[in-house]
Amino acid sequence: MASWSPSSPLLLPGGLLSSLIVAFLLVPFADAATATVSIRKPSPDYPIFREAPAFRNGVSCASPGRDSSTIHVAMTLDANYLRGTMAAVLSILQHSTCPENFEFHFLCARFEPEVFASIKSTFPYLRFRVYRFDSNRVRGKISKSIRQALDQPLNYARIYLADLIPPNVKRIIYLDSDLVVVDDIAELWEVDLKDKVLAAPEYCHANFTKYFTDLFWSDPELAKTFDGRRPCYFNTGVMVVDVEKWRVGGYTQKVEEWMSVQKQKRIYHLGSLPPFLLVLAGNIKAVDHRWNQHGLGGDNIEGKCRSLHPGPISLLHWSGKGKPWLRLDSRKPCNVDYLWAPYDLYRSSSPSLEE
Repeated sequence: MASWSPSSPLLLPGGLLSSLIVAFLLVPFADAATATVSIRKPSPDYPIFREAPAFRNGVSCASPGRDSSTIHVAMTLDANYLRGTMAAVLSILQHSTCPENFEFHFLCARFEPEVFASIKSTFPYLRFRVYRFDSNRVRGKISKSIRQALDQPLNYARIYLADLIPPNVKRIIYLDSDLVVVDDIAELWEVDLKDKVLAAPEYCHANFTKYFTDLFWSDPELAKTFDGRRPCYFNTGVMVVDVEKWRVGGYTQKVEEWMSVQKQKRIYHLGSLPPFLLVLAGNIKAVDHRWNQHGLGGDNIEGKCRSLHPGPISLLHWSGKGKPWLRLDSRKPCNVDYLWAPYDLYRSSSPSLEE
């Protein structure tokens, strides 16, 4: 049901030639609907999840598997955030009119058969592929930020998405793992990008200057970066990307260039977000704010509770330090965390909050 990207060769530790690995190597970019892969059962050392219901297409849906009808979604895959990923996938399928028309593209930094097995056992009918992101591509480029989680190499994998996924994928939705979708994401997928490479909600009321240091704004050359643009903050946890335009425009290299500047001069404090803003802020297709009700995890330092913003909501995003599964487990949840809980597939042996 999954495939390993041939664009990034897999180094196999000794003794790990299981049937899963053989399948990954022999069926590169296999169609997850037809590839037969033997996957080991999840290890007891990893979280165990309930099997999700099998969601089926509505009568108006095109046949699944056709390129024209497939909605491509990319997410990172990491054991520490696996519980969030499972909830996000469930929410997407549950609220979709055509759930069988999704193909998920998971980016991971390590070969973790137990994680892949969890995906397969939780969503037996899911079409998905797994790609290895080589952390060495960013290790010399990452600068320390205000929160350690933002410094993890996998947090930068979205920059290299166009290099990892197959060339036949022309458009993709990138999503963080700390969110749930409460609407049919096909509406976001169908946004008209026009001549833009990326679409996301813009927040022009936010103080844009705070995302960069005084050193940046006091440097005459650096301060000219946004000349001719009306830059607004956007959150990179929810993006629709024209993959072809990204490749042709060399946007990976453009983002990397700003990461190199950051290594020489401290021009921002956050992780992978500021270089995206430097390259694209003021030059994206803006979509409705309801597609990213972000900041529900609080700030990046304390993660204090926050309330929902007024207005309609299609996607809830726990960006910030606080994660709903951790706060629920600690029995110190915020009110908004109860909106995430119905999508939690984690099979816990502990008493529930209601007991």
